[in-house]
Amino acid sequence: MSDDETTADDEVGTPEAVGAECETVNVAVGDRAENVATVTLSRPDARNALNAQLRAELKDVLDAIEASDVRVVVLTGSEESGAFVAGADVTELRERGPLEQREASKRPRVYEYVDDLEQPVIGAINGHALGGGCELAQACDTRIAREGAKLGQPEINLGIMPGGGGTQRLPRLVGEGQAMKLILSGELVDAEEARDIGLVDEVHGEDEFEERVYDLAESMAEKSPLALEFAKKAVKASSRMELEQGIEYEAELFAHLFASEDKNEGIDAFFEDRDPEWKGK
Repeated sequence: MSDDETTADDEVGTPEAVGAECETVNVAVGDRAENVATVTLSRPDARNALNAQLRAELKDVLDAIEASDVRVVVLTGSEESGAFVAGADVTELRERGPLEQREASKRPRVYEYVDDLEQPVIGAINGHALGGGCELAQACDTRIAREGAKLGQPEINLGIMPGGGGTQRLPRLVGEGQAMKLILSGELVDAEEARDIGLVDEVHGEDEFEERVYDLAESMAEKSPLALEFAKKAVKASSRMELEQGIEYEAELFAHLFASEDKNEGIDAFFEDRDPEWKGK
């Protein structure tokens, strides 16, 4: 490559290089499964509370991931933190007035970054996910929880309400009644109840938790990155569009894939009884 030729990775920095510059977010690519990035939130002194620094660093990391060859993201909390994300940083909230909060709430926030990321995001909920942490989990594409984790929206106990998308994403996952119960009472649910109401998709014991997370991540990462991206967009649209509009959107994305090299490669590999070699084109 000549000096004046750069790729998106060169301009943004690789995910691991960006992660190395962060204090509260760690990144590893391919250590557990090929083309899978593990993004670990690590602010152990505050149980991964979402302060301004963590939010900014997570955004930087996700920007780098979107510009990379990563196909699937696992988002989790460090073991030292003892939580997935324990919530927002209450100290920051106490000092804000309405104008400051409106500024802090300008989108895209970390929740939209996760929700809108081109790659699928698996929320590996290895500890409590409360308040903003529960909202961050809701923004993931699928959620696997470890036994012992608790989830909930306790903001009402502080005289406020969820402000990171919880009043909108939570009813879409668990239904309006369950969402009202959790948001208006501030009660927490354990991982098993969260699974039963649809807030998480699977629950596993400590011995099986990580194995299941990376088995799922690997099974996704083996697929065409273009197909993953378009399928994610189509499924997301199902809760945001009317049925007829959503079906039209699905058909349009489906047709776009027929212009890709990956479509031809996938079908050729099927007929030749071999593994496809995806190009992401």
